[in-house]
Amino acid sequence: MAALVRCPGPRDKGGVEQVMQLARRGVAAAVDFALPPTCPGCSMLVETPHAFCPDCWAGARFLHGGCEACGIPLEATEATHCAACLAKPPRIARTRAAIAYDGVARQLALKLKYGRKVGLARTMARSMATHRGDWPADGALLVPVPLHWTRLWGRGFNQAQLLAKELGRGWGLPVDPFVLRRSRRTRALKGMDPAARRAAVAGAFAVTDPARIAERTVVLVDDVLTSGATADACARAVLKAGAARVELICWARVIR
Repeated sequence: MAALVRCPGPRDKGGVEQVMQLARRGVAAAVDFALPPTCPGCSMLVETPHAFCPDCWAGARFLHGGCEACGIPLEATEATHCAACLAKPPRIARTRAAIAYDGVARQLALKLKYGRKVGLARTMARSMATHRGDWPADGALLVPVPLHWTRLWGRGFNQAQLLAKELGRGWGLPVDPFVLRRSRRTRALKGMDPAARRAAVAGAFAVTDPARIAERTVVLVDDVLTSGATADACARAVLKAGAARVELICWARVIR
């Protein structure tokens, strides 16, 4: 008696995959119809997901080029490095940010961090992804700047870890959110001068397992770069633990 239900054999796999692809497209089309894409800045309807409306796009200052070390914009010069990096090479060998921290960039950062709009991490990571460095696939490790466990407990997520996860998926690089930890809680740095910021975060980070970063390029990931004190403290801990090189990529940076 013929079986009433036949399990797919090797020859059926292609057909099953086609059916699954059609099903996924159907679900995606239904979601797009019910929830059309909106501008991440102002929520105006747009044609494609993660796209900005014309007004928000015009108000955003995306960063390209700049100092080869710290990434700060260089204007009216053919120099490859800024004066500060020439005078004292930074501990972080390469720093890149997708956008200047004002207007739209600030709105997205606040929506992600405090508004719990975690889906914005993918939008932000798409812009950050254009700043990929020349890293060997087996030698670079993405490490999000950690939160102290008390802040992580209160917020429920680390925005830097969400960004690192999206970048790792797109770049095909490993992400390790646990190799670097915040060993003590520091008070908010807002309002402090650069020297006070450096003092506040000095010694606040530690590497949990030096073997995981030994002789590797560690790429720190964060949402916003202000004075750079936190990132520099992370870099100090990572280099002390044996990393070969430290770089930083973030969504936005303050441009003075």
